[in-house]
Amino acid sequence: MLVLALGLIAVVSPLLVGRWPAGLLLHQWRWKSLIWVALIVQSVVLNVTLPGVLAPATHVLTYVAALGFAWVNRRAAGVWIVAAGAFSNGITIALNGGTLPASASAAEAAGIEQSGDFANSAVLDNPVLPWLGDIFAWPAPMPLANTFSVGDILIVLGVFVAAWSGTRRLGDASTPSAAPVAQRVPEVAPPTVWYPEPLRSDAERP
Repeated sequence: MLVLALGLIAVVSPLLVGRWPAGLLLHQWRWKSLIWVALIVQSVVLNVTLPGVLAPATHVLTYVAALGFAWVNRRAAGVWIVAAGAFSNGITIALNGGTLPASASAAEAAGIEQSGDFANSAVLDNPVLPWLGDIFAWPAPMPLANTFSVGDILIVLGVFVAAWSGTRRLGDASTPSAAPVAQRVPEVAPPTVWYPEPLRSDAERP
């Protein structure tokens, strides 16, 4: 929830200086349904008890979907930064059985208590790549207190870059247009020059 909130703040941040994220909002995003599916599935995984290994496997698949979206939109500004963050989180989650390892001190600072149910982030006994896990904390009692990772920072940074790329002044709703075509100068016919006929003698005249 913390990362989502920070991402939304990044999107609207240009408004603070009288601009709006035209490059982000007007871009023709491909396969954007992948992101919505990933967010919805993650919400289900966190709030619904799923049997067996379905929850951790589904959690990993949401990052696969996010990386797929990043790949097909790789030319857009900021996407590679978001992809780097998603890959960092995704590979760490996959190597830790579907859970992002959290630092015990970060979890304590954020006021997060361990439970027996599946958690997308939790303190693990023998984590793999622990430095890529949730080692930072947005401490309690701050709003949305939670832990976050290096990958989360990259994701928010990438959204920030995408939001500020191609910003425009408020009120300018024009869409991007192609480069102007060079104007062709009309061809002008060369002027007709009149040459007087040479004088002829009386013998040459008809």
